[in-house]
Amino acid sequence: MNQELFTINNVWMMVATILVFIMHLGFASLEAGLTRAKNTINILFKNTIIPAMGLLTYAFIGFDLMYPGEAFAGGFFGLSGLGLSLPEGWDTFAYSEGYTFFTDFIFQAMFAATAATIVSGAVAERIKLGPFIIFSTLYVAICYPIVGMWKWGGGFLDTLSTPFYDFAGSTIVHSVGGWGALVGAYLLGPRIGKYTERGMNAIPGHNIPMAVIGVFLLWFGWFGFNGGSVLSADPGTVSKVFVTTSIAGAAGAFGALLFSYLKFKSYDITMVLNGVLAGLVGITAGADLMSVGESAIIGFVGGALVVFGVVFFDKVKVDDPVGAISVHLVGGIWGTLAVGIFGDLAGFSQLISQLIGVAAVGVFCVAFSWILFYSMKKTVGIRVHESEEVEGLDINEHSMRAYPDFATKE
Repeated sequence: MNQELFTINNVWMMVATILVFIMHLGFASLEAGLTRAKNTINILFKNTIIPAMGLLTYAFIGFDLMYPGEAFAGGFFGLSGLGLSLPEGWDTFAYSEGYTFFTDFIFQAMFAATAATIVSGAVAERIKLGPFIIFSTLYVAICYPIVGMWKWGGGFLDTLSTPFYDFAGSTIVHSVGGWGALVGAYLLGPRIGKYTERGMNAIPGHNIPMAVIGVFLLWFGWFGFNGGSVLSADPGTVSKVFVTTSIAGAAGAFGALLFSYLKFKSYDITMVLNGVLAGLVGITAGADLMSVGESAIIGFVGGALVVFGVVFFDKVKVDDPVGAISVHLVGGIWGTLAVGIFGDLAGFSQLISQLIGVAAVGVFCVAFSWILFYSMKKTVGIRVHESEEVEGLDINEHSMRAYPDFATKE
C-alpha cells in the first residue's frame, strides 16, 4: 500500500478521534447547564469519570467483545481475548488499509463512553453516584460492545439478507444510551416537585450559556464522529458527510423551533438546542447515503420529534432533566429507520432490516439496563435520600459546592 496515503488516512482518523473526545466536554457543559446549580459538581464528576472508565474497560474487554474476529461472523456474541495487543502475525499495514491497530482502538474507545454519558443526563439530580458508576462501567464494558459487534464486528445484523445499516451509530451508540436512559429514569422516578397535583412543574437549568457552549462543542465534535466513520480521508465521502451532518443539525434547530413555538407560543432555546442534537443524531445512521435535501428532511423531522418526545415523557411522568431520551433514543430510532426511507439504500427490505436492528438492540439494552438498575435498587438503592436531593448532590456526595461564593435559592 502507498505509504503516503496510509499516513494521510491514519492522521485524519486520529484528528477525528480528538474531535469525538471533545464531545465529552460538550456533554458535561450541556448537562450541567440544564440542571440546577446545587448539582453541578455531581454532573461534572460523572462526565469526567465516564470517559476515564470507558477507556480502561474498553481496553480491557470491550474492544475484544466488539471485534472478536471472523470466527464469530454472523453471531450474537464473541470474545477474542482480554487486553489490548496487536493480533498475532499482523503488522501495521496488514491490519487495515486506512489506519493502524491502535488508531482503530482509540477511535472506537471514544465512541464507547458516549452511551453512558447519555444515561447521565436522564438520571441527573437524584441518582447515587456509586450505583451510577457501577452501571456505567458494566454498560460500557459489556452491553455496548456486544451490540456493536452485531453490526460493526460482523455479527448477525451485518449478515441479514439485506444487512442492517448504521453508518456512525444512530442505533449502535445513541439508541443504546437512550434505552439505558429510559430504564434508569423510569426506575428512579421523577425529581421532587417535578410532577404535582396541579400538573407538571418545569425545573429550569441554572446556566443556559453553558448549555449553548455544550451544544456547539457537540456539533463541532460531530464532524469527527461522522467524518471519522468514513474510516479514511477519502475527500469525496468525508466532505459529503460534513455537509449532510451540518445540514441535518441546522434543520433540526428549525424543526424544534417551529413545533415548540406552535406548542408553547414562545421561542424556547432549550428546545432549539436539543433540536440541533436530534438532527445530528438522526443523520448519523446514513450520513454517507443522503442528499442535501434528504439530510434537511431527516434533521427537521428529528427536531420536531424532540418537542413531541419531551411532551410525551412528561405526560407519562418519566423525568428527563436534559431531554436525553427524546434526543438520543427517539432521534436515534428515527435516523435508523430513515435509512430505509431515504438515500441510496431506500427500500422495503432495507426498512425491515432497520426495524429488526432497532428492535433487537432495544430488547437487549432494556433487559440489560433493567437487570442492573433493578438489582441495585433492591439492594444498595439507586436514589439519594430526600433530604440530600433537596439540599443538593454537590454538598452531600462531594462535600463542596460549584459556586461557593454565591448564595443560591433552590
